[in-house]
Amino acid sequence: MVQLLDGERIDQLYKDDVKIIQNSKVFSYSVDSVLLANFPNLPKNKGLIVDMCAGNGAVGLFASKFTKAQIVQIELQELLADMAKRSIELNGLEEQMTMHNLDLKDAKKVLKHDSVDVLLVNPPYFKTMKSSKKNPNPYLAIARHEITANLDDVVKISAFLLKTNGKLAMVHRPDRLMDILETFKKYKIAPKRIRFVYPKLKKEANTVLIEGIKNGSQDGLKILAPLYVHEEDGSYSSEVKEIYYGK
Repeated sequence: MVQLLDGERIDQLYKDDVKIIQNSKVFSYSVDSVLLANFPNLPKNKGLIVDMCAGNGAVGLFASKFTKAQIVQIELQELLADMAKRSIELNGLEEQMTMHNLDLKDAKKVLKHDSVDVLLVNPPYFKTMKSSKKNPNPYLAIARHEITANLDDVVKISAFLLKTNGKLAMVHRPDRLMDILETFKKYKIAPKRIRFVYPKLKKEANTVLIEGIKNGSQDGLKILAPLYVHEEDGSYSSEVKEIYYGK
């Protein structure tokens, strides 16, 4: 029996019967995590998948339903990493998934150069400047702002870990797209698929999903069909509803 600590609860992604330990005082998973886990084509049986900036483990847990490949998670914050470890146990995934409580820049301590097939990352979105207003909750501040790691750090370690033709899949904010593309180019990650996510029809995109290939050709970038999260009445769109609850 997995022990819950004060303030913790168990939530469930109904379609896949994935249970995850959450805590209201730290960063809980959002639709971004669910969309990222569903974005790339994952190896079905073999290979190595890394979930970096893993938080409480949501992306890796959701991805586990699409693959039997090994999944390694990297998370800096000890409290979140501990929640993820217990969620792995809660779902009986100890033989497939491993969580390491590490700074992503130290991921090479547990993962080899050119060893990863797919790397999933939901990084901090916001640049940290003196004028930036940060969340007073340190757990949320680190998850949302580039305090302990920035975009360059994320892509640099990703390029180090990925095999040639390995895939980096990232969820981020559209206003950082130029930064992302420039950083991908710097570390020889060729962007291949981009999908913009909109809160609803006639609204500006507030999320972007991007997938790149290490040492891939710079040709062949695809801009995929838009994804709308909500209908006009506020209910989930049919696509998001299917992701959460199945057909």
